[in-house]
Amino acid sequence: MASILINSLIRLYKSGQLTKEQIGERVAKGTITPEDYKAITGEDYHADDE
Repeated sequence: MASILINSLIRLYKSGQLTKEQIGERVAKGTITPEDYKAITGEDYHADDE
């Protein structure tokens, strides 16, 4: 089950209010996992994507 944070990020990403780069920054900071990134964007996370 996705957390409230992940659900919010999914909603913001789908509405265009967040970019893949912004989601990637959260992975780099450790706020979300690479698996969360994939759940949000539908793509695998690569550290060089930022």
